[in-house]
Amino acid sequence: MQVTDPIADMLTRIRNAGKAKHATVDIPASNMKKAIAEILYQEGYIKSYQIINDGAQGVIRASLKYNGSARAIAGLRRVSKPGLRVYAGATELPRVLRGLGIAIISTSQGVMTDKRARAANIGGEVLAFVW
Repeated sequence: MQVTDPIADMLTRIRNAGKAKHATVDIPASNMKKAIAEILYQEGYIKSYQIINDGAQGVIRASLKYNGSARAIAGLRRVSKPGLRVYAGATELPRVLRGLGIAIISTSQGVMTDKRARAANIGGEVLAFVW
């Protein structure tokens, strides 16, 4: 099935699986989604992820993280959409919950968090907010 916004689909799958208290969630793979999963893993929002080769495009299986009964990912929001792209310069990068959350930024040097982009002094497309 063709999805108009694959990144929003990924975030919705993670959000729904977290609300339903699932241990894992399967997401159709792409290079952008793999980079986002790596950021979520490095920042401690998911326990782990693995790429499963199914002969077609592959699947990302993410293990969700919980603190007791509370989800590690309290919220996910897609910022830049196919109909309205949102870009930010190096000095205008957003802070999520005054630094408690992360913004995922697609830059010319790859997908990274707002903190790394700010340190490297580069801007890009604001993909999503995670808190």
